[in-house]
Amino acid sequence: MRNYNISGIQQVGIGTENMVESWKWYADMFQMNVRILEDDTVAELMLPYTGNQPQKRHACIAANLQGGGGFEIWQYSERKPQPIAFDIQIGDLGIFAAKIKSHNITAYHEELSEKYKNIGPIVTDPRGLPTFYIHDPAGNCFQVVEDNYIFLDENRYSGGIVGAMIGVTDIERALPVYQDILGYDTIIYDKNGTFSDWRDLRGGDSQYRRVLLGRSKPHTGPFSELYGTGTIELVQSLDRTPRKIYEGRFWGDPGFIQICFDVINMREIEKYCKEKGFPFTVDSCANKSQFDMGQAAGHFTYIEDPDGTLIELVETHKIPIISKLNLCINLMKRDRTKPLPTMLFRLMKFNKVKFK
Repeated sequence: MRNYNISGIQQVGIGTENMVESWKWYADMFQMNVRILEDDTVAELMLPYTGNQPQKRHACIAANLQGGGGFEIWQYSERKPQPIAFDIQIGDLGIFAAKIKSHNITAYHEELSEKYKNIGPIVTDPRGLPTFYIHDPAGNCFQVVEDNYIFLDENRYSGGIVGAMIGVTDIERALPVYQDILGYDTIIYDKNGTFSDWRDLRGGDSQYRRVLLGRSKPHTGPFSELYGTGTIELVQSLDRTPRKIYEGRFWGDPGFIQICFDVINMREIEKYCKEKGFPFTVDSCANKSQFDMGQAAGHFTYIEDPDGTLIELVETHKIPIISKLNLCINLMKRDRTKPLPTMLFRLMKFNKVKFK
């Protein structure tokens, strides 16, 4: 029996060559304009993925208060980021697309099309729902999916992250991570073939197996109402050999570097991951009870799926509510099975970043 809780998708990490310029674009296009955390220090604990050397970096976690997970936008400060040397195709190993939610696909598509060109048409996904794809200036792919849940209505069409498309070599081999450990235990669809919604994407004319996973139980926890529901889509190429997106590159180099889940009871997760054969590869609190980040504190760990895709697990202990006033909430002093009051998230509007 699992004695831990997955509270939702906290964020997707995005490596970039210019953190500020990327953040400005994501704020404009996806309303990722609420600063949860910003840090310009040395990443000392990610040695397995940073050439066994501590690396200085500038990173932020940004959110959209209409609901969904956020972005961790990440840039090396002293090392030159290494872009990928090939064009990513559907099914390449790792996160090749992130899912953004919208409660009005048509209106959001019109809004984005008026100010940006690298956006595909509205198509129909395998569930029969409208969707479209957009690539950011660095080439990262985002799928906009229909989701009518709004946490705080800010009169915008977009929400935050509600999932990812992850390329794997063998879906059956990957399922113990995504179904058993992470709890995405419901198969929404399992389809083989070519897919009309991918016709304009690289590799869209090839054969794939697509498995969309959801949860049979709703998320619970302090941030569960902000995150809402989410899905994980596993994609296996059936007629070509996929390439590993981060082969020969560091964590934090440009692209989708990880998907992160908000959790409760990390030590119980550690036991379960070991039992399943997916031990922690990074543990921020291996020899202490808490990892301090100034106004924020917590416990983060990493596991890998069978193809090496990085999955971050974060147990939040303290989080800033209004950064300028140093107003924080200590989650370890409250019942973490219950959602935080909505009013606390309304106060986070004071953390919105305005770009020139």
